[in-house]
Amino acid sequence: MPGRPIDIVALADELQDKIEQARLDARDDPFGNPILRVTLWLTRLMDRGDLTAEAALELVRRLGKQAIAQRAERLSRYVELGRDPEPAFAEIARQEAEEAGGLAAFAAAVERTRFGAVFTAHPTFGMQRKLAHALADLASGRPAGAVVESPDLSFRPDDRITLQDEFEQARFAVRQARDAIDRLNAAFLSEARARWPQDWARLAPRPVILASWVGCDTDGRTDIGWWDTLRYRLESKDGQFARILEKLPDVPETAALRGLVAEALAAVRRQLALAPPIGTQPALGALQAFALALIHEREAALPDSAPLLAALGQAVSAAKDDQTRLSLALIRAGVVAHGVSIALPHFRLNASQLHNALRGVIPSDEDPAQPAQRRAFLAAANAALDAVSPVAIDFGALAAERSSAARMMMTITQIVKHLDGSRPVRFLIAETETGYTLLCALWLAGRFGIADKIEISPLFETSDALEQGPRIIDEALRSSHFRAYLKRLGRLCIQFGYSDSGRYIGQVAATFWVERLRIRIAELLARYGLGTIELVIFDTHGESVGRGAHPGSLADRLAYLDPAYARAAFARASLRTVRETSFQGSDGYLLFGTPELAGATVARVAEAVFAAPAEGPDPIYDEPDFASEFFQTVREEMNALVDDPGYAALIGTFGPALLDKTGSRPAARQSEGIGSVRIRHPRELRAIPNNAILQQLGWMANSLHGIGHAASRAPDLFRSMREQSPRFDRAYRLAAAAMGHSDLDVLRAYLDTLDPGSWFDRARRTLREHRRDELLAVADALSRLELAPALRRLFWRLSSDALKLRLAADDVPAMPVRLAALHALRLAAIHRIWLSFAHIPDFRPHGGMTRDLLVERLLTLDVPASLKLLGEIFPRDPDPTLGLDFGEPAGPRDGGTYEALHRDVLGPMLQSFALIREISGAIQHEIGAFG
Repeated sequence: MPGRPIDIVALADELQDKIEQARLDARDDPFGNPILRVTLWLTRLMDRGDLTAEAALELVRRLGKQAIAQRAERLSRYVELGRDPEPAFAEIARQEAEEAGGLAAFAAAVERTRFGAVFTAHPTFGMQRKLAHALADLASGRPAGAVVESPDLSFRPDDRITLQDEFEQARFAVRQARDAIDRLNAAFLSEARARWPQDWARLAPRPVILASWVGCDTDGRTDIGWWDTLRYRLESKDGQFARILEKLPDVPETAALRGLVAEALAAVRRQLALAPPIGTQPALGALQAFALALIHEREAALPDSAPLLAALGQAVSAAKDDQTRLSLALIRAGVVAHGVSIALPHFRLNASQLHNALRGVIPSDEDPAQPAQRRAFLAAANAALDAVSPVAIDFGALAAERSSAARMMMTITQIVKHLDGSRPVRFLIAETETGYTLLCALWLAGRFGIADKIEISPLFETSDALEQGPRIIDEALRSSHFRAYLKRLGRLCIQFGYSDSGRYIGQVAATFWVERLRIRIAELLARYGLGTIELVIFDTHGESVGRGAHPGSLADRLAYLDPAYARAAFARASLRTVRETSFQGSDGYLLFGTPELAGATVARVAEAVFAAPAEGPDPIYDEPDFASEFFQTVREEMNALVDDPGYAALIGTFGPALLDKTGSRPAARQSEGIGSVRIRHPRELRAIPNNAILQQLGWMANSLHGIGHAASRAPDLFRSMREQSPRFDRAYRLAAAAMGHSDLDVLRAYLDTLDPGSWFDRARRTLREHRRDELLAVADALSRLELAPALRRLFWRLSSDALKLRLAADDVPAMPVRLAALHALRLAAIHRIWLSFAHIPDFRPHGGMTRDLLVERLLTLDVPASLKLLGEIFPRDPDPTLGLDFGEPAGPRDGGTYEALHRDVLGPMLQSFALIREISGAIQHEIGAFG
């Protein structure tokens, strides 16, 4: 009976039992939906008071804690935490020394950078910081009960995530990573000491380095001022100097070095004291004071690593024992790798921003990517490069600059000049679709005198860019200016994006297009006589399968991104490559969340990059017709899906409302108008929320759609490739993992929830008159959206592909029961919100808002804003002017209050919405990543 205590443990077990039983019963009832059946059971529990809002939240906590425990176990297995990294480091060092034979060759092997870990601030901070630390502790075998067993445990992200929050979390991960890299470098130094005891301390191993673009990424955002960027680069210097002082042996031989670093740290902190607060628009006087501090303290703050390396060299020579030499050599290696920063900077902006910056030099309103315009733009860019000459700038010019691309290049100029000029700065360009973009970047760099201090890097992520990538690079290499720049720099940097490419052509197809493009770029370098330069390949991906991270293990992830065939092709061409990988937000930083996790992660990375390219045959490359047709089919099916109106309706109706804000990046493409705004095409969403919504709706289409159609064209060959091709099987296992978190019954439950017909059917059968009115109100409201026909066609498209995959592969995994249970519980919460709006009274238009428009907003789960508006229309508290004497007879007032409406309708709606968001967080842990 209502009011009795609710046994949450028993209820959680019963809920999962109900899911299992409903799935079994569905075999005999193909017209039913097991998820909606359990949803109806939960709804009736809520109606009777047997499942209160508080109990439902406890139920989510119970299921979510189980998901967190399993996620911690998976994370431990993912990095192979059971293997001590020290023997792995020692074995790598031994093998390299054996192969080298002498110190010079060994130095060449270990002083060449092979891998870069890049910490980015993509909006994937989907869990609270304290929970992220607890999850890392659990994975490392440490206690974390204070957080996980807390009675107010929440799976939602921190309330307000700022850029500073992101920087602090990245800095924590970077420090852990730097310590783990020291352990790897110590193995190389120890091996050298054993073999070459006279000269080993001169080594500066740096096979693994770190970078970060937190505070330097302005692609799609305008809220980061150049003063913010400079502040974060100063914070990075602060971190480097503070770390050196912590690691520095306290012996007389290091006294001068300690004094140098201590004074540099003090100078940096004096500069930071005058840096404008993050996120502010400082007055010109404040910017002037900051600029003067950067200039006047420049030498004391060490604007490059040369004085520091000289002092380190002297200390190494003066050291009296090997342990001191080892400590100093490790510090020196870190400075050689990272300069006077704790991690190297990566800047990023959009290609269109570069094009706009050069309109004064190359005036045109045409699109340089259009085929008819390409030659003219390329010729104009080369002519501009013929005439470019450097100009001196100051902070006043930077403050006055209005072009975003020029402002970024000027910011880099000032960083190189006044903060850290030790290493070239990466300049990433999103949406590169023509070689003209790269020449624009080179012109700007030349204009500000830093052409040899900047690494221009195109980002290939769209379907067209992946296909046209060779032509884009060829256009740039045709320029003698660009070739000369590459020869001076000694490397070409390229970047591949997996989020956008995956959502438009499918993750499995994207990885093969990326591999093909890598090999074509290597061929182009050879054709233009650039085979001796280094090729830096930066794979920018998230931690989920939908954004390019292989779920099997970190070793699988690294092999998936850098296939053995491509590595062997580079080796045959004697082309040196550097691999870079992004670690994004809370999920990516987890891999460095404790010393144990960081050590295991660096060990797996080192094993991957020092391993010789596999030379064994792989049949996927012997069947080019099958491979081409298979991945082209996946691409075509994904292209058709993305343009399907039902797909936009699926992800855009209430999908965005399932997600909390997970980063500091301002939300894009919002409307300030009245009424709900529905997504009309997936391109209106950014890639991360697009992928997150698919996770939350139980069908990870961007990772699995199209594979069924492709497999059905040659099912026997498909099965053979899975068995015999390591490359193909690894890619398929990524798609299979997506299928393991997808379920057609779950998807159909969400689609039927948007179908007025299902609500009319319930209204026909219910025996409760008030419930019939509620159901009809929902049905009427949904019918006005006119989504059902498109959604039905979408389901046919998705289920047809899924069925073909199951026919071709008999081992397709099923969604876990607990995950299905969370979906059923959330559907019950959604239904409860919708059933409640029948009880909202009619009202006069309020600021242009009508009741019908408000109901439409509630159908899109725009609940907080809608309830705020309803609170204005139907106030809970009495008019405060009632009873007060204003010196005249009282005029008309709305004297009534709506306490019952708030208590019985609006308050429960807000509780249900909070439950929906908590379930989204729990689902994130079930899947293992956000977005």
